[in-house]
Amino acid sequence: MPCQLVIFDCDGVLVDTEAVANRFLARLLGSSGYVVSYEDCRRRFVGRTIEAVQEMVERESGLSLGADWPAKVRAGTEEAFRAGIEPVPGAEAAILALCKAGVPFCVASSGRFSKMRASLGKAGLLPLVEHVLFSAEQVARGKPAPDLFLFAARSMGAAPEDTVVIEDSVPGVLAGIAAGMRVLGYAGDPLTDADGLRAAGAEVFDDMAKTPTLI
Repeated sequence: MPCQLVIFDCDGVLVDTEAVANRFLARLLGSSGYVVSYEDCRRRFVGRTIEAVQEMVERESGLSLGADWPAKVRAGTEEAFRAGIEPVPGAEAAILALCKAGVPFCVASSGRFSKMRASLGKAGLLPLVEHVLFSAEQVARGKPAPDLFLFAARSMGAAPEDTVVIEDSVPGVLAGIAAGMRVLGYAGDPLTDADGLRAAGAEVFDDMAKTPTLI
């Protein structure tokens, strides 16, 4: 069967946000009493919802970050994005090539709609994908559970086994595999855990512009 649907993650796959978002998150966690380096922040928390990060930190440290902590993270992250966000190299070319080939695609992110629209808009990609956005806020469980990808595929009318997911995080890869989908692991950023993506079941690649040929 030909590919019926390509599901892109957002952060780190379409928009180059991981450095900005994780530097801010590491600073905020440090000010709350949980000291973590930028590198460890990326390694441990990339691909997860803010609520999942809060649960992990509180369970490990015994800290109480507060009910308003997710809102603080989202507001601070979106403010940081306003300073400037670039698209991932090759992302626009990949989307346009899928359009030309008539291959349906969508974006499914652990982030909320407001965050996606802010980052994709700043990177100039929002007009290409604003009609096919899916967020973890629409499902009961975020990544690494398969709920979001299954919801997106069902909404787009595609069978899981004929869907290709493009992810840059281990939780995202695990979610795609659990959904019964083929997963391509993008490792164009040198801080991406390419070995972790591969171990989780992804086919690893490092050039987003080659996406149409890989599917």
